Amino acid sequence: MDSTEVLPALVIGAGPAGLMAAETLSAAGHAVTLVEAKPSVGRKFLMAGKSGLNLTKDEPADVFAAQIAPAAPMAPILAAFGPSEAQDWARGLGQELFTGSTGRVFPRSMKASPLLRAWLARLAAQGVAFRTRWRWTGWDAARDWRFDTPEGARSLRPRVTVLALGGASWARLGSDGAWAAQLLARGVPVAPFRPANAGLTLNLTPHMDRFHGAALKNIALLCGDRRLRGELVLVASGLEGGALYALTPQLRDGATLALDLMPDLRAEALAARLGQPGKTSLPNRLRKAGLDPLRIALAQEFARPLPTDGAVLAALLKALPVPHQGPRPMDQAISTAGGIAWEGMTGALELKALPGTFAAGEMLDWEAPTGGYLITGCLATGLWAGRAAAARLG
Repeated sequence: MDSTEVLPALVIGAGPAGLMAAETLSAAGHAVTLVEAKPSVGRKFLMAGKSGLNLTKDEPADVFAAQIAPAAPMAPILAAFGPSEAQDWARGLGQELFTGSTGRVFPRSMKASPLLRAWLARLAAQGVAFRTRWRWTGWDAARDWRFDTPEGARSLRPRVTVLALGGASWARLGSDGAWAAQLLARGVPVAPFRPANAGLTLNLTPHMDRFHGAALKNIALLCGDRRLRGELVLVASGLEGGALYALTPQLRDGATLALDLMPDLRAEALAARLGQPGKTSLPNRLRKAGLDPLRIALAQEFARPLPTDGAVLAALLKALPVPHQGPRPMDQAISTAGGIAWEGMTGALELKALPGTFAAGEMLDWEAPTGGYLITGCLATGLWAGRAAAARLG
């Protein structure tokens, strides 16, 4: 029978939230053991930075916080670590930053790997002990934390624990949501997981195959009372794109979606361009009015047969209904909503059912759009939980 190892502080999960919790605890002078089920740390963080690591968004703190829900419990957490603090933290790791035209903040290198390497070096210098290929499996008979490891089953007995096990998307990177059943069994309330920042499923006909991978630029998305300008990409499964991801909460609840294919033209001006039926074919009228082949194909895909009257056709193109089947499956979503319910935690993110255990990151029932909000929120909750755990240690 293996012996139980006694520890001051344990962090389970080595994504952004877990790494930040470990940094905070170790900076406060506590010995920290950080365990990760995968062979290496920060896998989803590296994936997020594959096309450019969007760390945060440079905008007033109140505007930033308004994009994250639920607002009330997240407000003090983001007040302690918002867009300004996220930039200062990255610069403190030697990362030169730049702000794009939309306010999004990126490392000058556009990669996550240099930042992660500098971060891991700082954690090592602060004495954080890393253990990879350690998968948490629950508790043993003595209620110590139990793990499957390369050396067999092991138990740890920490004075404080920070859980940062992620949500339920991208299971191959480590976020499989399997922890939910374990916490539910111990009386921790967990809200069901739902996709967030997800693409939209469409049943497209073979006529659209030639447009797969094509970008639909400079359009407006209409969903309920929201109108968002942005860019979409047509893929075999439907649509992807940042503006679409921001509408996932409404779309997963069955909201309708429409596209304004010509957002810079008023309906009357577009109708004048389209003219009235005559010798010119309808596709040529659409082309001469300024619609590119992808816009024409989408109009025909979703609204065939198209009306020929100029005014009626213009109104349709300004609010083209998109028949959809909801967001993509949860494991294909960038993030998830759902997780540990706020009523199951104290304001310090300590689990009421498990005193001395704190939680951070996507494990919590909150959601944020892409564009820097999600990563900053994960870092902020990791810092908040790490400070609370350090305070409990004294």
